[in-house]
Amino acid sequence: MRAGVRAEAAKVLTLSTPEAKVAGTQAVYQRWLDGLLTPESGMLVLPNQPGRPSKPVLISPQEVPRRRLNTPEGRAALIHAIAHIEFNAIDLALDAVARFDGMPESYYADWLRVAAEEALHFSLLQGHLQTLGYDYGDFPAHRGLWDMADRTRHDVLDRMALVPRLLEARGLDATPGIQARLTQVGDLAAVSILDVVLRDEIGHVAIGNRWYHWLCEQRGLAPLPTFRDLLDRYQAPRQTGVPNREARRLAGFNDEELAVLLDYWEG
Repeated sequence: MRAGVRAEAAKVLTLSTPEAKVAGTQAVYQRWLDGLLTPESGMLVLPNQPGRPSKPVLISPQEVPRRRLNTPEGRAALIHAIAHIEFNAIDLALDAVARFDGMPESYYADWLRVAAEEALHFSLLQGHLQTLGYDYGDFPAHRGLWDMADRTRHDVLDRMALVPRLLEARGLDATPGIQARLTQVGDLAAVSILDVVLRDEIGHVAIGNRWYHWLCEQRGLAPLPTFRDLLDRYQAPRQTGVPNREARRLAGFNDEELAVLLDYWEG
């Protein structure tokens, strides 16, 4: 008899150390690929917060200090910040598996793969951070990454709209600029890691897009006005800067959706 994949994802979600969470995520994904797990129905009791290590110290985004990349500490702080995002992304993907029942089997396959790829990203960034003489937890990190996941815990459509399509898609816009800055200071190893991250994140946002549109179709909703309504209803954070149109198109955004996003950001 196959075990329930959602319960297995929930167990990994509660693990607190990075090493345990990365290993647990990879193990659950491999068991899924081996056909040993199956999606089970019914609500699971999940923690309000995923398991987290005692460090890094979590502070508000406004309190995170800015550091210059031309210093070793500043470069390490940037890599640490990206690693923190990827560590949280593991939890976001595991929660998408564990929290929402009644979805097609391919939904769970998609988000388990995302979780495993986010675990790889974290491991690559943590390893690079260690070559700089630091480790994950050595710098403070911001605590706002889980907020939208918590707020959308009651509806998988809202989650797909506002976590992968909105918050995680920010990485598509930010990564090329970060790579340019790292190139200037000669950290080509970090640039290569971010090539992997950007490639995979395009796929992750595409998964969010696909399931958002599938859910809209199932509920008889028009995707574009529904998305705009959700942005307003949740008072979703606005973004500054220029969207990476090429990456967003590869991830499934069309010109109308990009126009809605830009209008919201500028509003």
